[in-house]
This record gives sequence, structure tokens and C-alpha cells, in this order.
Amino acid sequence: MSFIKTPLLASSLLSALLIAPLSASAATLSLPDDATVGVELVDAISFADGQNRQEGILLRPADISQASHTLPEYCVIVGDAQRDDARVRITTHDVTCIETDEADSSIFSGEIDAAVYGDDGDYGLSCNGADCELASGHAFTLTLNAPLEITEQDNPSARINEKRRQTDGEGVANPIPADRPDPDASDE
Repeated sequence: MSFIKTPLLASSLLSALLIAPLSASAATLSLPDDATVGVELVDAISFADGQNRQEGILLRPADISQASHTLPEYCVIVGDAQRDDARVRITTHDVTCIETDEADSSIFSGEIDAAVYGDDGDYGLSCNGADCELASGHAFTLTLNAPLEITEQDNPSARINEKRRQTDGEGVANPIPADRPDPDASDE
């Protein structure tokens, strides 16, 4: 009877090991509809000479106490800014985040549908002056118009780094030296 239990136990363990990587690799970056996150401008925005729109503006996460959620520390959000009288309306469309856990990292890249609302609750940020300028580092909250669900992407550099960290001599960074005579040892 012990012969039958052992293969059954072994196949159960093998099945569990095969399933574990699938669920571990299915990490998702998710935020609910109407979530707010703190962000700041990477570069200054200004509208001069009748310019009313700037495409491809960059935002990064910022620490804002009014935000209901946070993004990973390493994110870039791409959006567009449009001037509407004394307001700048900012909408976003793409996000890429790298979430780190010690030496491991996960990459999330996808679409984000969000907009900026001012402290007064109106759509857009108020701005002053003819150029309607917002400085680099200007922080505000971004409100999601739709839930954010981005599945972790393949990370080839993680596999390369894993090979480098191997300790059994297979890794690139720490191979086991071959058996060779010590050139400094005497032949006596």
C-alpha cells in the first residue's frame, strides 16, 4: 500500500509546483474607478503664443495626503494638457510602472483613463498669467475615470538577473572555478 501512496503524493506535489508559478506570474496592478492618486509634473507646462494643447506630458507619482491610493514608486504616466481659459485640463492615457521587491521587479504597462480636478472640484487646474504656466514638480491628484487593471508583463531582465544570482556555479557572476593547478604553488 505504501507504494501506491508515494506516487500519488509525488504527483500531488508536482502538480502544486507546476501551478504555483502560474499564479505568481499573474500579478495585476489594479485601482478602482474614482480612485485618486498623487502625481506631479516631470516637466513644466506653459501655453504661449496662442498654443492651447500639449500632448505627451509626463507625470510621476507624488506623495499627496488627499489621494485615496498610491502607485508604485517607479511610474511614468503619459497624458495631454489643454488650456481652457484660466484652467489647464489634464487627461492621461498610458502608464508604465516598475514595482520592486528587493532584487526582483515587476513591470506593468497599459492604458489609464484619468483626469485632473482642482482643489475647487472643477475639471482642470487653475493657472495664472498669459502663459498659464505650471512648474515642474507641481503636484496634484489624478482621478480615475475607469478601473485600472494591468497584468504584469514579461521581464526578460529578471530572468537574466536570476541567472547571474545563481549560487551553484551556473550563474554568470559567480562561476565555480575550474580545477586547475595553482600557478603560485611550488612543484616540490
